[in-house]
Amino acid sequence: MYKIDTKGLLLKIFAPAVALSFSYFALGLFCGIPHILLFCILGTLILVPAELAMILKASKREYGKYSIQSAFAGQEQYAIGKVLAFAFVFFGIAGLLSASILSIENGVFAGLRSSVLNRLPTGFDWTNFEHLKTFSFPIRIITCVYYGIFNVFVAPITEELFFRGYLTSHYEKQTPFTPIIIAILFSLYHLWLPFNNLFRILAFAPAAYVAYQKKNLYISMCFHCLCNLFSTWNFILVVLG
Repeated sequence: MYKIDTKGLLLKIFAPAVALSFSYFALGLFCGIPHILLFCILGTLILVPAELAMILKASKREYGKYSIQSAFAGQEQYAIGKVLAFAFVFFGIAGLLSASILSIENGVFAGLRSSVLNRLPTGFDWTNFEHLKTFSFPIRIITCVYYGIFNVFVAPITEELFFRGYLTSHYEKQTPFTPIIIAILFSLYHLWLPFNNLFRILAFAPAAYVAYQKKNLYISMCFHCLCNLFSTWNFILVVLG
C-alpha cells in the first residue's frame, strides 16, 4: 500500500480547502445568490472532485482500476444495526458538546467573529437568516434543496471516504493517535468556518477513533450524516418558516 508522509498529508488536505475558500471569498464579494448556496456549488465543483480524484488515483495505483477501494483498505463489515447504534451514541455525545463546548466557544469568539463578518458583505454570515429571507421564495427553495443534498449526503460521505478511509489508512504513521490527528486536521481544514474547531475536534474524534479501531468507516460516516442532517433541518425550518 502506498504510504502518505506528513508533508503529503497536509498538501492533500489543505490544497483543495484553500482553493475552495479562495474561490468562495472572491466570488462572494460579488454574489447575487445566497452565499451558502454559492459555497455548496463551489464545494461540488472543487472540493468533492479533488478528494474523490485522490481516492480514485490511489485505487488505480493499488488495485489496477479507478474505484473508491483504497478508501476501504483494511475495513471490516458490521451489521447495519450495530453501525447505526454507534452513530446515534456519538450523535448524542455531539449534542451534549453542542450545548456545552459549542456554546462556550461561540461566546469566546463572538467578538472576533463579529469583527471579521462586519468587514465582509452580509451574506458571508450564514446565521443571518433575515438576510436569507430577503431572497425570493423560489431561490430559498433551491438553496434549501441544494444545501440539503450537499450537506447531508455529498459532502459528509465524500469527506469520510477521504479522511476516515483513504487518509487514515494510508498515513505512514499508524498509531492509536492516527485517527485523532486526522480528526484535528479535518477540523482545521474547514477554513470557511474557523471559530468552532474545538467543538468539531471533540465531536468527531471519538467517532473517528472507534471507526479506526473497529475498522469500519460507516460508523463515522453515519454519524457525520446525522450531525449534518440535524443542522440542515434546523436551517430549512428557519429559512422557509
